[in-house]
Amino acid sequence: MAAASGLQPRLLSSFAGDRLLPSRLPLPHLFGYKTGGGHHVSMRFSRALSGLTNLVFNRRIVEEVPNAKRKRLLPGKLSPRRPVPDNILKPPYVDSRQSPGISSGAEVHDEMGIECMRASGRLAAQVLQYAGTLVKPGVKTDEIDEAVHQMIIENGAYPSPLGYGGFPKSVCTSVNECICHGIPDSRELEDGDIINIDVTVYLNGYHGDTSATFFCGDVSDSARKLVQVTKECLDKAISICAPRVELKKIGKTIHDHADRHRYGVVRTFVGHGVGRVFHADPVVLHYRNREGGRMKLNQTFTIEPMLTMGSINPVMWDDDWTVVTEDGSLSAQFEHTILITEGGAEILTQC
Repeated sequence: MAAASGLQPRLLSSFAGDRLLPSRLPLPHLFGYKTGGGHHVSMRFSRALSGLTNLVFNRRIVEEVPNAKRKRLLPGKLSPRRPVPDNILKPPYVDSRQSPGISSGAEVHDEMGIECMRASGRLAAQVLQYAGTLVKPGVKTDEIDEAVHQMIIENGAYPSPLGYGGFPKSVCTSVNECICHGIPDSRELEDGDIINIDVTVYLNGYHGDTSATFFCGDVSDSARKLVQVTKECLDKAISICAPRVELKKIGKTIHDHADRHRYGVVRTFVGHGVGRVFHADPVVLHYRNREGGRMKLNQTFTIEPMLTMGSINPVMWDDDWTVVTEDGSLSAQFEHTILITEGGAEILTQC
């Protein structure tokens, strides 16, 4: 852990690229995994030490994991990248050699844009709902990716994560202590696992982004409570959204509820504007903060709290994506894309 002590915290979107586009936000609040030097983001080691990170955190004895019946999460084998038909509209970052960044400016839509966002959000919700039905002991996370990929392209959309900053799959599958960005692989789900499935689709030029945490088989009461409270945090945060409301109220609402149940709130990853681009202003913090900014009518953004049973410090694997809790404690996440309306907020990513 000493090797990470000198690293400065960074706030990341749930998908962050290697380069940053101009933004009005101060540097610590920009989205991005790499800062241009040999060191990476909060709790991430230099590349020279990343193998040591995996050695230390993935080979702990079972007794060191909060749930003694659960083994530490380990990476599996990856299947080849799945193809997308040429006739499907792809986001600009797919064909560009440049890594994506963050777009400056809020995603505020006209009537046509709102309808496009509703369509992409609805499809994302349907795909997520279907993916959740596949969660059973013995199912490989790669099999979930295959099913999600097929459903998205059959509906004329592109799976937004595929090719984003080098991400190799069409969906994120984050199991147990994985906070986010788990890469689907050959690992089979086990009885008692919890798994967050994060789906984003690009339909007719607009992204719809959503995630939920699902139970696999017989899940412990403590894990169920963590998942329930995380969902409640999201619901409570959405309920306070409306035009001119301060964005910082989202973080306070989430943090207050998590505190009542003694769960940690991950600070490194944030919600974000979404629409014509995958990631845009504003940064949506899930913890108490003093940031400025207010919600705008017809604006779309995500809220995606991540709660943990223990440490909120993330450690990144050698794959440059998978992020796990420092102490192996369970983590859960829920996410919706919302539209700010005159009456409050419309959830776009629900069936």
